[in-house]
Amino acid sequence: MKVLHVESGRYLYGGALQVVFLLQGLAKRGGDEHVLACPCGSAIAAAARPHATRVHELALGGDIDVGSLGRLRRLIRAERPDLVHLHSRRGSDLWGGLAARLEGVPAVLSRRVDNPEPRAWAALKYRLYRRVIAISHGIRAVLLAEGLAPERVVCVHSAVDTARYRPGCADPGWLRREFGLPEDGAVLAMVAQFIPRKGHRVLLDALPGVWAAHPRTQVLLFGQGPEHAAIAAEVARRGFADRVRLPGFRDDLHQVLPCVDLVVHPAALEGLGVSLLQAAACGVPIVATRAGGIPEVVEDGVNGTLVAPGDAPALGAAIERLLADPALRQRYGVAGRTLAQERFSVDAMVAGNRSVYEKLLTEP
Repeated sequence: MKVLHVESGRYLYGGALQVVFLLQGLAKRGGDEHVLACPCGSAIAAAARPHATRVHELALGGDIDVGSLGRLRRLIRAERPDLVHLHSRRGSDLWGGLAARLEGVPAVLSRRVDNPEPRAWAALKYRLYRRVIAISHGIRAVLLAEGLAPERVVCVHSAVDTARYRPGCADPGWLRREFGLPEDGAVLAMVAQFIPRKGHRVLLDALPGVWAAHPRTQVLLFGQGPEHAAIAAEVARRGFADRVRLPGFRDDLHQVLPCVDLVVHPAALEGLGVSLLQAAACGVPIVATRAGGIPEVVEDGVNGTLVAPGDAPALGAAIERLLADPALRQRYGVAGRTLAQERFSVDAMVAGNRSVYEKLLTEP
């Protein structure tokens, strides 16, 4: 079996990180060829090279880059794969699907977001793919509502490296020194792209109530994205700069997360939430929203608390309750670690994807 994987993300988080996990797991199984196409200069290229048969760095410019179609067609002709697995939207889903169709190679698409699409557009676009792999049941439900046949949509959950992300803060003082935090007070973390649907402003709206009950609480907003400057300005405008920090993107979250008291994720839309998997694996309790696939990672009353998207007072009340109850936080953390190990292992994700390949290639 030879599979050409196409991932157009430039940074090594979210979907791109899942592709590296997949290539690593497939390489351990042996017997197949797995080739990766990714953007020039992207972080995934170096991370994938030890595991992929070959890595091709291409100019992949997104939805408006019509030239991606020709470049991907030429690569398909050169590699002659048995199937093409498209791992992200950002143009590679459409251009990659068209390239595979025009070259007569079956295509599989991984769908990682739960954004609804116009039904007419979905009816045309998804004809390009023999299978769609949804990373959560929530995303699968969105696709079925858009008219896709149930037998064409398979749920394979994303994975978390539970050996890397695990409980235990080796040096509790490290976090406070690293980010200039006071010696006392709880630490909340949010790990998400700075885009509107992640809900940063909802958290900012909730914080005054949290501080009324727990005035020493500190907040760390990790990530990057187009809204970063706007959120930083909003933090300053509201006078929150002494208690809210924006450290940007970090590649050491496996060290950071075990040291925080609570992870908050107030997203309005969310496919599954890799940062939530990481938090659960680290044994950190979570406050999040009932959006998309989040309830598949955060079970309300088991390893965290769920509130309605956009409800800042409810979000604040849930945070306040957990900060006031260390025993509950401990119980949620233990349950989250167990859930991550049992339901979101890398081995299960790799086996699920390969099963899709095998079934597709044995069909007439």
